[in-house]
Amino acid sequence: MPLEKVGQLDASWQAVIGEEFDKPYMQALRAFLKQEKANGKITFPPSQLIFNAFNHTPFDKVRVVIIGQDPYHGQDKEQPQAHGLSFSVPAGAALPPSLKNIFKEIEADIGVKMSNKGDLTPWANQGVLLLNATLTVEMANAGSHQKRGWETFTDAAIAALNAHHEGLVFVLWGSYAQKKGEIIDPKKHLVLKSTHPSPLSAHRGFFGNHQFSKINEYLSKHGQTPIEWQL
Repeated sequence: MPLEKVGQLDASWQAVIGEEFDKPYMQALRAFLKQEKANGKITFPPSQLIFNAFNHTPFDKVRVVIIGQDPYHGQDKEQPQAHGLSFSVPAGAALPPSLKNIFKEIEADIGVKMSNKGDLTPWANQGVLLLNATLTVEMANAGSHQKRGWETFTDAAIAALNAHHEGLVFVLWGSYAQKKGEIIDPKKHLVLKSTHPSPLSAHRGFFGNHQFSKINEYLSKHGQTPIEWQL
């Protein structure tokens, strides 16, 4: 099972949160995932991609953190939509509604034309940690792996970033992400909040938040290269 070896997690992250794997909650999570597999249930993302966000964005390379909630629980063209990066889908998959709205806001905010490519790996490779609060989900069963331990693990990741870095940008869309981000020190980091990009809430404050340009302005002021958002 995917949690048997800490070695699946990038070494830079192991150094700061590797001890989480030895704690009782993670042992319980490991047992839960084993039992799910034994019961014939299919879990997304594929096991080798569970820690994709961490492995594409090493701890010392993180500059921006975008917090999501659950991995996608569906499939597109017989492949899982989830591939370990929040809001992202693999190459060739159709854009989910929230990602469509994210792209609309980028176009309106910084004046670039976005493609229909929903793989956000290029963002992750530039230091954007695309972190879901829960790292696995049962196929076609939204929220099924919540409150099993993943939230504690990802809280530890956020706490480590908050403690050991300065000048990060934390992006909190919707009440869930904002609650999860309560441990972030706004005196050390830029914290950006708005409603969620979901079609249910995007028109109540996500559209027009200009957060993508704000991120790049902040990075530039701190002597860092802006994120290339265009895909």
